[in-house]
Amino acid sequence: MPIKWVLYWQPNPGTTASSQIVNEVTQCVESMNGVKDGRWKSTLTFYKPIVRDQSQLSDFPRDFLGISLPEQPSKYFFIIRGQRLVLEADSSIQTIMEKLQSYKARVSLTFEGFQYQLGDFQLRVGKVSPTHSETLRGIVMEVEYLPISSVEKSRQVMEEFLDILQDSVSKRSLPGHFIHADSMFADYGLGDHYTSQHTAVQYAVVVAQVIASVQAGQGGRN
Repeated sequence: MPIKWVLYWQPNPGTTASSQIVNEVTQCVESMNGVKDGRWKSTLTFYKPIVRDQSQLSDFPRDFLGISLPEQPSKYFFIIRGQRLVLEADSSIQTIMEKLQSYKARVSLTFEGFQYQLGDFQLRVGKVSPTHSETLRGIVMEVEYLPISSVEKSRQVMEEFLDILQDSVSKRSLPGHFIHADSMFADYGLGDHYTSQHTAVQYAVVVAQVIASVQAGQGGRN
């Protein structure tokens, strides 16, 4: 599977992500000769355990996330950040969880937008919003390099492409920039050969940063 970096938009202090920034970023990609290639969508859900006795809550993982990825529609991925676990299951697991009433969805976030072909790269630019809501909470970008599936061998070409992208974005004087966070793949037992589990772990890291940015923005306005 081709290597992929999932980036998140870090707003400048006192600012927040907006639809206008999403539009500007997509224009940047198009100005780099990116060819629009349809829409994409992923959904990430925070789960909480259903317990009869509140004292049992400590027995369950607190940071329990599930995510569906468009490139693997028949799969569903779970991430338990505290224990550095990532699990791959059949997509029907969501129905099974509902029937067992062991966990329920606490909140879901949707990532959606347009994807672009740019030479050997595929880019996805999307907004982050609560499912069933138009409220924008953040901005993400997937950068996929199609010829390579090695995390280490692709690092230089990915860093060089990100520098070009950041330079293009910076010319628009937008109030923020994209960040690629270290996802600590080795801590999750993931190797150098890239898989969808690597993508799931990146989204878990990114969503934590998006939530932190929203809280910081709200704190700055209070």
